[in-house]
Amino acid sequence: HNKKIKEFLHEKSRYADAQIVNILKQNQSGISVAELCREYAMSQAIFYKWRSKYGEMLMFLRLKD
Repeated sequence: HNKKIKEFLHEKSRYADAQIVNILKQNQSGISVAELCREYAMSQAIFYKWRSKYGEMLMFLRLKD
């Protein structure tokens, strides 16, 4: 049981960090979460997890532009 949990926690995302940031930027530009989830075949839970993880980085990038 513990082994499965550890495998899940260390599972590599199918998306690179740059792709995730790009998806989040698309949402900021007005594309809905539901539409992005359909397009990239992911759950809304994953999207919101990414947004909480990468949100500060996006704020920094937006300020930098």
